[in-house]
Order: sequence, then C-alpha cells, then structure tokens
Amino acid sequence: MTHSTPVALDGLNCFTTFDLDRNPEHWRDSDWVTARLADSTTRIAPLWQLKSLFGRDGEPHAWRPLLLPPDVLNGLLERAEALVALGESRGTAYFAAGFGYDASEPPTALAALGRFEELRALSAVLDPWEGALLAYARGMVYWHRRNRFCGDCGSATVSAEGGHMRVCANPACGQQHFPRSDPAVIVRIASGERILLARQGRWPARMYSIVAGFVEPGESLEAAVVREVLEETGIVLDEVRYHSSQPWPFPSSLMLGFTARAASEVICLGDGELEDARWFSREDVARGLKAGTLSLPGPVSVSYRLIREWFEAGGLGPLSISG
Repeated sequence: MTHSTPVALDGLNCFTTFDLDRNPEHWRDSDWVTARLADSTTRIAPLWQLKSLFGRDGEPHAWRPLLLPPDVLNGLLERAEALVALGESRGTAYFAAGFGYDASEPPTALAALGRFEELRALSAVLDPWEGALLAYARGMVYWHRRNRFCGDCGSATVSAEGGHMRVCANPACGQQHFPRSDPAVIVRIASGERILLARQGRWPARMYSIVAGFVEPGESLEAAVVREVLEETGIVLDEVRYHSSQPWPFPSSLMLGFTARAASEVICLGDGELEDARWFSREDVARGLKAGTLSLPGPVSVSYRLIREWFEAGGLGPLSISG
C-alpha cells in the first residue's frame, strides 16, 4: 500500500485517536497541494510560536481549536514559515501553517479570531481527534523551525513535498532532510503490590511519575528500559513488556510505554537525574492524592495511563488525581 488507512488503534492514549490518511503521493504532487489550498472545504491549523489557535465555542469559558478555511488566511499563507500538508479525512484536506518563529506578536488577523495557547495545557479537554491533529501539526512545524539550515553545510534549506522534506539550497550540497521523532521509553515498575514512582527536582512540588529516558543509538527499546532504570535507580528489572505508545510533540518525542517487574527493591539514585524515588502501595497513592502530599502526571500522558491501570487493578476504585 502506498498510503495510510484507518486501522483499529488503541485510542486510549492522548494524541492517538486519528484516522487521517497521510498519502505521500498527494504531498509530492504540487498540483494537488495547490488545488487543496484553493478548496473552501480545506482546513488549516495555524500555529504561532508553536501555540495553537483557539476560539470560543458558545460558552464563556469553552475554547475549541480553530481550523480555518484558506480564504480566512488569504495573504497570510505566503508569510508562513512552515506550510505542511497533513493529510485527508472524510474528504477534507488538513494543513498546518506555522507563523512567528521570532515574532513577539501573532499576526493581527489571527489574533482577532481567538487566542494562541499551548496544546499541552488544553489537551485534556479537547476532542481526541482534534487533539491528535494539533499534536501532528505542532510536531511538523517544530521540525521545520529546527531545520531551517542544513546540518551538513550550514546553508539555508527550503521546504519541499508538501512540507514533508527540506532540501539544502546549496547546489553543491543538496542534502535532503526529513522529519524525525526522538524515541523515549517510559516504564511502570512493580514489586508485589507496590509501584516505583520518582521525581526530578525541576518538577512541581510533590509531583511523582514513572521512570523514563531516551533511547541511545545502537540500543533496543528493551535494553533502553533496563539501562535507564538501572542508571537512575539502581534497580534490576525482570519481565520487561511493551504496553503502548504515544506521540509527544513537546517537542518531538515518541513515548514507548513498558511494564516491568523489579528483581531487586533497593533504590540507589545514580546519575543525578532524579531527586527522589520510592515504592508506593495503592493505599499510599490514594492517601497522598487525598492529602495533597502527592501529585501525578495529567491524564494526557501515557505515564498517567500506566499508573492508572495499575492502581485500578487493585480494587480501590478509580484513580482520582484531583484528590
């Protein structure tokens, strides 16, 4: 097959409920791109400094992402630092347009329509499909922002293939650059009826989560899980199993969730990444959340799902991070 088709996806992790057809034959066809940008049914997700545009949705405090027809952006698209063909869904083409890499204020015409907000802050209240679309748009615009210059010769690059490639403008180089995601593993570690939670010093007070880290070159995902946990906590793992994945465009990661059993329980903080790590029972978690002495990641992250599934398997009822 030459293009993506909807499949039975998990859909439980934020940013994964998505049926967009990312047909590369369309991206590479400049006539298709031009025609879609002239089509009134096309919708464009504008971003300014990687923030998405939101407008009011009837209720005073209800905000929804604004996906705009091309005519609303008339005259603005020529000024976009990035313009990316994201794909099609149910006959509608979707694009992302990135503005204001270095501008202190968003384009006036867009600012008049709503306000630009960080996707991460509003993800939990968005429609899952819209959240996934905005995550994709943010990731692509971030990639364009980071690759304005060739990593081989330092010359400027230009966008090509509907925004899915950048080409070095130096004829002597001509290097082609493609979007990348940084793989990172995140693992829920259990020992009996307890779970390992840890915190970094830069996190908000009382915030604990599960152990995570980036995959190194030449390393399998399972090896990365074992290494990260050993380096950060001194704990040896057993029964490492894949759980699920989640695109995490903050800025450009692919989170790969795992579960594991601890073969040892003695914690020895090793590489300076963590400020604290400790074992929690379900009762410890429930008491800490209720008393306000413990906080957990928000529901948009795969870390929350991994913790929630463990907690709710213990018969104490649903996990409530609101206390």
